[in-house]
Amino acid sequence: MSLIPATILTGFLGSGKTTLLKRVLTEAHGQKIAVIENEFGNENIDNEILVQDTEEQIIQLNNGCVCCTIREDLRTTLSDLAEKRRKGELQFDRVVIETTGLADPGPVAQTFFMDDEIAESYLLDSILTLVDAKHGEQQLDARQEARRQVGFADQIFISKADLVDEAAVDALAHRVRHMNPRAPQRRVNFGEVPLAEVFDLKGFNLNAKLDIDPDFLAEGGSHGHDHGHDHDHEHGEHCDHPHHHAHDDDVKSFVFRSDRAFNPAKLEDFLGAMVQVYGPKMLRYKGVLFMKGSERKVIFQGVHQLMGSDLGPKWTPGEKKGSKLVFIGIDLPRDVMLQGLEGCLA
Repeated sequence: MSLIPATILTGFLGSGKTTLLKRVLTEAHGQKIAVIENEFGNENIDNEILVQDTEEQIIQLNNGCVCCTIREDLRTTLSDLAEKRRKGELQFDRVVIETTGLADPGPVAQTFFMDDEIAESYLLDSILTLVDAKHGEQQLDARQEARRQVGFADQIFISKADLVDEAAVDALAHRVRHMNPRAPQRRVNFGEVPLAEVFDLKGFNLNAKLDIDPDFLAEGGSHGHDHGHDHDHEHGEHCDHPHHHAHDDDVKSFVFRSDRAFNPAKLEDFLGAMVQVYGPKMLRYKGVLFMKGSERKVIFQGVHQLMGSDLGPKWTPGEKKGSKLVFIGIDLPRDVMLQGLEGCLA
């Protein structure tokens, strides 16, 4: 049986997660979706779209989707769902986990990698983060959880953009892009999002990321305001956006690039040491590595203390070899890390 794709939906309280989810659940897309609500409080999927309000943990929705609230831990819920699907008791094509507005998505993402049984049934597709245009600046100022959610994202939706002026949305988009340059952004109203931007984004499948986004390795990338996949502002690059210097967020990103090959043993030791010390503060990190002695790209990524790599495609004849790593984290010692990586080059 093929793996069940899973999507983590996160965002601060009131950012519109439930609106987006309802839209995804009620749209006629022909997919059966299981929703796991890791919500505290009453902002859960309301009864209009539920068949009946029961004490049951798993409720069928009108359009054949299923919904369950986590009464135990996430692992148990995922494992129960997979079991019911194997036995033919429940039919669904994918899972969406809606986290509580205060959650750190890190441990939720780690569940998919740390637990063998879950890893054999599910494939983590991506983390989607909603940021509310009206209250986003204030939430990012006041709450580290909101900043972490931005740092973890594979795709960012800026919701309620119709409630504030264009300049305010631009400033928020710019700030968010500084925190996480690798997540594409989209402005959404009333949860109207094309499904192609919600599912099958392959945020955790690095080989696919290279196919989708060839600019991932390109210098500079696009500096347009709404596409910036790669808005790095790195190594002293000048940023002349008027709002940029108003915030010094603790969630930041930086990029390491080199066209010299890495010494594999040195790099492994160095990254291992960094993860030991800074793991909890390392939200997402990912890259394509040029390794001495390998004719293939090495694809590398991590979430907190969990780090993994696999062999990517071969370097093609005439292709310029090089490494690019993006780190997103909380107060990471950028200079120490950049120097350390420099020291791992062959």
